[in-house]
Amino acid sequence: MHKRIKRFELSGQILDDIFIPRMKNEYIRLLCDSMREDGYVIRLDVEPDWSLSYTGNYYEFTLSVYGSYIGKKNASCIEGLDKNRPIYIQQNKSKESSQAQA
Repeated sequence: MHKRIKRFELSGQILDDIFIPRMKNEYIRLLCDSMREDGYVIRLDVEPDWSLSYTGNYYEFTLSVYGSYIGKKNASCIEGLDKNRPIYIQQNKSKESSQAQA
């Protein structure tokens, strides 16, 4: 089944270029978390768009992440979609086994 792709956007400012790589990854993660709360997951087959411009005092950025709706219940256990194939969130086995022993 074909899933409709929706664009999610975040804009803001970064004061120093040293923070750009770390902040880009953090903003992608935050946007994906926000999408998941609404029942969407990231489309792994569509790269996020990142545009950046320097104003003289700071960098302005716009981030676009693309996702598809799969429902809130499903979004909690699926990391993203590669085409229409779900990629499930991997459980931390060491954490599960330590909880089972307690």
